[in-house]
Amino acid sequence: MEVPCVRVARESGEATRRELADADLIDDAYELTVADGSLYLPVTDPEAVPEEFEVVTRPLEERETQTAPADLLGYEPSYERLGEAALLDEDDDERAREIADAVLESDLPLETVLNKQSKVKGETRVRDWDLLAGEDTEVVHREYGCGFVLDLAEVYFSPRLATERHRVAEQVQAGEHALDMFAGVGPFVIPFAKRGADVIGVDVNEDAIEYLRENARRNGVEDRVTAICADVTEVADEYADWADRLVMNLPHSADAFLEAAVTLAGDDCTIHYYDIQHEDDPFGPGERAIREAAEPEYDVSVDTRRVVRSYAPHELNVCLDVRLEQ
Repeated sequence: MEVPCVRVARESGEATRRELADADLIDDAYELTVADGSLYLPVTDPEAVPEEFEVVTRPLEERETQTAPADLLGYEPSYERLGEAALLDEDDDERAREIADAVLESDLPLETVLNKQSKVKGETRVRDWDLLAGEDTEVVHREYGCGFVLDLAEVYFSPRLATERHRVAEQVQAGEHALDMFAGVGPFVIPFAKRGADVIGVDVNEDAIEYLRENARRNGVEDRVTAICADVTEVADEYADWADRLVMNLPHSADAFLEAAVTLAGDDCTIHYYDIQHEDDPFGPGERAIREAAEPEYDVSVDTRRVVRSYAPHELNVCLDVRLEQ
């Protein structure tokens, strides 16, 4: 069977395997293979593999000792993995329970199965879940060397953005002042702090802020992380001119917080601005909104225009890396 793989030189194999494993991208259903001096590492989501790695497809042998849910069901179920949890999106309750039973009977290291019961809703962007297996909705997720504990019923978290968060984190320098305006449990904050930045995470969700503090402790960066439960507009004046880097990952309404962002920005500040727009003009509305808010106080330049993922038919989730210089 043709399987997406990362191809690396054998001498780089272990380091690459660890990085992919930290991002939860290794496909355990297939054997690692060595051929022609290269190591082939099977991956679950080729689009999530960091750009520095080469992705190819090639035939791989299935692990004979591992029983997958598809082996028990007779079809390939659709689900996301988050830590030791499988996340389903099934409208049919009977089918969802059938998949949950197969996940538990398989050899996959999964103990919890949750089925989505609502869309993301409300100011805190949480959703309802049906707990089909496991004790509760709390999970532990690893991503690029960072560990996060979170309760999916109480906080918003998307494992699909792991590669994008890693891309941004790699730009962070030690000694920076970075502020995440909608921080959640810290998927930007923690890796920033691990790279030596002083980081402030702000969120209106009290549960998310408590998890952010716990995750800072888990990752040994609590001395570089300040967690604030508030609407970021309420604390912008207190931290005026403080930030060298701002994250604005609230793609449906980040434009409403640009005035606060300009207040927080220092003399030379990079903003990672996330937006959802029609494919005909995915970057224009965000760039115009940023210029309207920041000029003429700042010179505005766009360093990167990036499509993060498809969001809906004809709609794209995009990121603008924008530099503000006074």
